[in-house]
Amino acid sequence: MDKHTVSMHFVAAAVARLTEAQRVEVLACANIPPLWLHTLDARVPADAFAAVWLAVAHTLDDEFFGYDSRRMKVGSFALLCHAALHATTLERALLRILKGLSLFLDDLRGELLLEGEQAVIRVQHREPDQPSQRFADETYFILLHGLLCWLAGRRIPVDEVVFAHAKPPYAQEYTAMFSEHASFGHGASALHLARRWLALPVVQSETTLKVFLQHAPQSVFLKYRNEDSWSARLRRRLRHHLGSGEWPWLEAVAQEFHITPTTLRRRLQAEGTSYQGIKDALRYEAAIELLCHSPLSVEDICLRLGFQEPSTFHRAFKKWSGLQPGKYRVQHAAQQPDTAPAGELTA
Repeated sequence: MDKHTVSMHFVAAAVARLTEAQRVEVLACANIPPLWLHTLDARVPADAFAAVWLAVAHTLDDEFFGYDSRRMKVGSFALLCHAALHATTLERALLRILKGLSLFLDDLRGELLLEGEQAVIRVQHREPDQPSQRFADETYFILLHGLLCWLAGRRIPVDEVVFAHAKPPYAQEYTAMFSEHASFGHGASALHLARRWLALPVVQSETTLKVFLQHAPQSVFLKYRNEDSWSARLRRRLRHHLGSGEWPWLEAVAQEFHITPTTLRRRLQAEGTSYQGIKDALRYEAAIELLCHSPLSVEDICLRLGFQEPSTFHRAFKKWSGLQPGKYRVQHAAQQPDTAPAGELTA
């Protein structure tokens, strides 16, 4: 899963508690044609899923998508952030977050278990084995892990994620969301972290919290992104080549960064990405923008993005989005959106 796109599986689950009329309106706000709900192998940009999240939250007055018998009213997440912000360590912040979520939600409760060198965040349901439990667990972990990463000012690695539900068709999504180590069919869902991360200090402030909330929920589900990281630097460097039809070799970029190609590959790998992955993510974002908002033909877009053959572009775009570029453009044109809602996860 590319960290800058989201599977339609999650979009469909996010709008499942809406009426048909509400669903059409919310998807229009996010620039997503309703037909895509039946194309679950498709993907949407991260900002589109963020728009869905905000629109559903404001439609239902519920930041938990209607998946708990008690609404997590709009503004609840901001209160969690304020409560956690003034903790001295990540462990104390985590305990405050878990307590806050237990007050906002009735049907699931999280707890922190310290087991040797491991910290386990486990979720228990009042009524287990419900069909809605899977997305509720996913959302709970996304909110909690995203907030922890931001509080620490770095991505907190998840050693393992286990789920009470059976393995879903989109299980590979969990690799980018949480960890490459995922298992299913357990008694309860849980995140496993190295205990040492809980000793990290909380490094954020009221000023940075305001910015974080302004970019929520995208800042939450994309986790913390260090703009000084090697992947961020490479994205900025390669962005200059969008539309030129030519891309620099990794070796040339490494020379500009004054490191060896091997070192650059290793540092990107440590951040969970690669040169090709970053280039493909930029191409995908640009392809969506051009398909949806330009009169260029698919062949012209192909050349502009540096593909030598249209067939190569078609295969790549199908891999990224689940749809052929022409079909993506047609389905987008079938649903012209109204203006997206402005706002943040705060009251």
